[in-house]
Amino acid sequence: MGKLEYIYRRIEGKKADYSGYNFSQIENDALKTFFDLAQEFDDIDYFYNLCVAIPKGFFNLDACLYLIDPGLGKLVLVAKTDDHEHELHKCPTEHLKPSEHPYFIDGDILILTIRGKKTLIDQLPFELKDNVIGLLEVYPIEDRDSHKMLFFEKYANRIGFNFHNRLLAEKNVEHLRFIRSLVTDIEHNIIVPNMVYKLFLRNLEAKVLKNMEMEKRLSEHLSTGSCDKEYMEDILKELNDVNQGLGMELENIEKHYKNMSLFIETLFRKSHFDQGRLVLRTKTCNMKKDIVQPQLERFLERFKAAGVSVDDRLSGIPEEEVIAVVDIGLMAQVYANLFSNALKYTQEVVTDTGEKKKSISYGYEIIKDFFGPGMDGIKYNVFSTGPHIPPEEQGQLFNEGYRGRNATDRPGTGHGLAFIKNVIEMHNGVVGYEPTKYGNNFYFILPRK
Repeated sequence: MGKLEYIYRRIEGKKADYSGYNFSQIENDALKTFFDLAQEFDDIDYFYNLCVAIPKGFFNLDACLYLIDPGLGKLVLVAKTDDHEHELHKCPTEHLKPSEHPYFIDGDILILTIRGKKTLIDQLPFELKDNVIGLLEVYPIEDRDSHKMLFFEKYANRIGFNFHNRLLAEKNVEHLRFIRSLVTDIEHNIIVPNMVYKLFLRNLEAKVLKNMEMEKRLSEHLSTGSCDKEYMEDILKELNDVNQGLGMELENIEKHYKNMSLFIETLFRKSHFDQGRLVLRTKTCNMKKDIVQPQLERFLERFKAAGVSVDDRLSGIPEEEVIAVVDIGLMAQVYANLFSNALKYTQEVVTDTGEKKKSISYGYEIIKDFFGPGMDGIKYNVFSTGPHIPPEEQGQLFNEGYRGRNATDRPGTGHGLAFIKNVIEMHNGVVGYEPTKYGNNFYFILPRK
């Protein structure tokens, strides 16, 4: 059967169905009005209120609409036409349950189950039981007329199909938004840092060329038949220095390769694309040993070249106690961003004793009962010297794309701190900034496990 032939058959079937429904003019007008306005209103709250306004506007019946909350994965009250004992965002009472057929409670309240499109249920970003995505209360219905119940059953079906389409559309929008954000994450945490490979390769090339030069000199010297011991010792010393340098460059490349592999594996997980958001893959680790130190080692040479000293005087917890359950790949990128910012913005200051100081510090401290009674937090700090960030800018630091006035002459996208905020909040933590003596402290606080 061709597609067009199938459509013709479905049209004939619907004509027969509607003839059997025998809806009145006002009932047909109610359905048409719902369809028209559902397309007109893009805002989801307007759609929710439209669903309860149709029974009220056409039949003078009050209504309450419960729909699945994608974030909670359960039904909540999203719209109502009266103020009688109802509050929005509450879950339905226990006696209000989905059913195969419409039913009444309290004598005059008609309960209708709203279902989604069965063939597309698996595309929703949450699991449903029996395809149920909502409930509709309509009241007061003084008689239990079967025709009226049929009309509202069909009306509930149309709410379900329309809401399902909106959920799918929102899911697609969220996926596109996530992909755009992920592209920025990849550029910020992989592509730009990966340019350091060029430096490693140039250094490697220079040392290889030096080896080739010494090989040529040694070959020319031996071809003369001379065996100058002092000359040979000089060559050997140079060769030893170059080989040590080659070993260091090879170690740098290996470390960078492992780090980039970790970042790539973390950002390109299939689960991220399936869910349309970053999905944590947590494991127990030593924060300092497994995350902080490997990232710091990547920046040490650049800190040194910039005249920035590094210490861990902000440490307040013995190393063996700094155990956390985190996504190592994402948390490593958090520290990579913090150290990258410290490298760009650390400036020299003069202490009270007249000493010139240009440094960063990092460490940890326990915040008692931070997340509630008996729920301590661990505060992870990265401090750098320099002038304080102006108060009017401090509240915007973690906003996507925001760059302070002191950043206009430095490369960057304003994405790093926003990425940090997203990752830390996924770990049920909080981020923050505080001006401190001689500089600025960026921190995040995670629940202590």
